[in-house]
Amino acid sequence: MESARNADGEAPTTEMSFGFLTKKPYTPPSWAFHLSPIPSHVFSLGHLPTPIHKWNLPNLPNNAEVWLKRDDLSGMQLSGNKVRKLEFLLADAVAHGADCIITIGGIQSNHCRATAVAAKYLNLDCYVILRTSKVLVDQDPGLVGNLLVERLVGAHIQLISKEEYAKIGSVALTNVLKDKLLKEGRRPYVIPVGGSNSLGTWGYIEAIREIEQQVQTSSSKFDDIVVACGSGGTIAGLSLGSWLGPLQAKVHAFSVCDDPDYFYNFVQGLVDGLNAGVNSRDIVEVINAKGQGYAMSTHEELKFVKEIAAATGVVLDPVYSGKAAYGMMKDMAENPKKWEGRKVLFIHTGGLLGLFDKVDQMASLLENWQRMDVHESVPREDGTGKMF
Repeated sequence: MESARNADGEAPTTEMSFGFLTKKPYTPPSWAFHLSPIPSHVFSLGHLPTPIHKWNLPNLPNNAEVWLKRDDLSGMQLSGNKVRKLEFLLADAVAHGADCIITIGGIQSNHCRATAVAAKYLNLDCYVILRTSKVLVDQDPGLVGNLLVERLVGAHIQLISKEEYAKIGSVALTNVLKDKLLKEGRRPYVIPVGGSNSLGTWGYIEAIREIEQQVQTSSSKFDDIVVACGSGGTIAGLSLGSWLGPLQAKVHAFSVCDDPDYFYNFVQGLVDGLNAGVNSRDIVEVINAKGQGYAMSTHEELKFVKEIAAATGVVLDPVYSGKAAYGMMKDMAENPKKWEGRKVLFIHTGGLLGLFDKVDQMASLLENWQRMDVHESVPREDGTGKMF
């Protein structure tokens, strides 16, 4: 069979035919050309564009619609929002000649898992510093959820207690490990918590361009964007892109850890790092949705995750999108006028593996099973229907 030919009659290059895991020059959206610095390259790591579809949530305010942007389907071994940031961060790491990546997060960090996988795709070692309780810091962390994937791909796991983490800080901890690896002759590249720095912000500036293109195709328009906020980079990119570009949707960020004031200040630092010339409080509304605390779930929150899955088929993670959707529905119930007639785009940021860490808490909510009762009148015959 003859190979495919392009318009000039030439066989396509490998890069044209197989774009995944390739490094490409980056050109920003026209409305972002004034930002600085602009990344020179991007690595194709995500399965993009991710789909958008109607989300049939119950009990919405009058004439309100909620649509779902499925960044939980972005790839990178069970997906998530971190992949978009890593496309820019790992391109920078490769450009700097790195042979290994250092990053940091909670014991079930989706970001650390995605980074470990992406690094291995690019033939880089990965060192992940994971925060855990002081009673578990000297023990094998186990194979639950994200830990299983990280350990399968050979990530080097470094455990630190929450108390030490709080006293030392994530930046100092990654620098300690960086210095150690430099002395060993390695060339480490540090990625901060959640991939949230000014460079990582480009991942969701680019996502806004993707949403714009999808909106143009469907001839629809969104009034609001709702998303979970855990480290700040995702909301910085979404809100800046929506503000600067034609989308002009109001961004509502439901914070799952620190307070709103912290995130307004942090996002300000990220957009200032791009010389954007905007005030974070003008471009995003941050709403507290942390509940009992980061990665801690109440019975009501887990019940909500279960009910939404049963009603719509969409499985939310308990740490990020589960809390954000719970917060959104609570706000809609308490302030229906704010949302009436609005068309809302909810960004599902992934994190399904985090549910495995909550199985004990969820067991009482999931008792929908029973032994199948087969009447004695149904014929039995040895060997019939054997599967072994």
